[in-house]
Amino acid sequence: MPFRPRYTGLIERYRDRLPVNDDTRLISLGEGNTPLLKLNNIPKVLGKDIEIYVKYEGLNPTGSFKDRGMTMAVTKAVEEGSKAIICASTGNTSASAAAYAARAGIAAFVLIPEGKIALGKLAQGMMHGATVIQIKGNFDEGMQLVKDVAEHAPVTIVNSINPYRLQGQKTAAFEIVEELSCAPDFHCLPVGNAGNITAHWMGYSEYFEDGIVGTRPKMVGYQAAGSAPFMRGHMVDDPETVATAIRIGHPQSWDKAWKVKEESQGWFDECSDEQILAAQKLLAEHEGVFCEPASATSLAGAIADIESGKIPEGSKIVCTLTGHGLKDPDTAIKQSTAPMMTVEATLDAVRDVILSNMTD
Repeated sequence: MPFRPRYTGLIERYRDRLPVNDDTRLISLGEGNTPLLKLNNIPKVLGKDIEIYVKYEGLNPTGSFKDRGMTMAVTKAVEEGSKAIICASTGNTSASAAAYAARAGIAAFVLIPEGKIALGKLAQGMMHGATVIQIKGNFDEGMQLVKDVAEHAPVTIVNSINPYRLQGQKTAAFEIVEELSCAPDFHCLPVGNAGNITAHWMGYSEYFEDGIVGTRPKMVGYQAAGSAPFMRGHMVDDPETVATAIRIGHPQSWDKAWKVKEESQGWFDECSDEQILAAQKLLAEHEGVFCEPASATSLAGAIADIESGKIPEGSKIVCTLTGHGLKDPDTAIKQSTAPMMTVEATLDAVRDVILSNMTD
């Protein structure tokens, strides 16, 4: 039988499109190559003639899209001789930074907002051996502290202000084009720090400029209503949302994201926490895809725009699901309507529960 080469991560896969040398030591956990799943049931629920795909980035090694950027950021940090990295995080960046630092054999320092990080993400950073510093403040305050500390300590910042992060993250667009044999009509993403929407546009633009595809998608960024600086037109000092991964009021890629919106002829919009949680549940119950709340913002926004006609029927849409649902199990359990039943350990008791809950 024929054998295919072992997949060794996105830098090796796209080496000719990334800023690495032949002798660069690659710090990889086999990230990238995530599933692009066509939704079979949700379009029927909506009653719309629409082609929706989800790019399930929750199946990266640490459970989020951050691994795409982190493999590049840490690879370059090590190449440049850095012995430590630092980041501010709402959770996913800290988990990814800690894992890749462990892989590289260097130190990781992560600043997180006290009491505002999902336990699944906190556990990752701690297990990977990072020095976790909880601050009595939000992500935006943490980000400023990271910038200040980097001026006084020999650490490399691996937040999305690090240009190598976006280089790694742009590869998601490459994978989507290669699987669809074209660019989608619309690409919908959750927007927090706004680095990911910027990175995807970089990837689509590279393939467009090289003649690999003849079109580029409209880029649509959705924010949580309680944390929506792009909708307010200015920074938000006290963001709040159940979607903790996008609970960011001062996006670091502010100017770049506005440029993406204009160049792609896309738009920004916002979703309520109720819409976000409903989309998370819809995905889990109808498609078997479990993502964290922030991820579901992309689908929640797309559904609203499909129903309003802003995204027309017949469109090909890709929604990025940024992180796995196990990142935030508490939120998922709180909104679950499936009852947990306790019965006697007998055949009759178990059979009665099954028969009473059978559907045609």
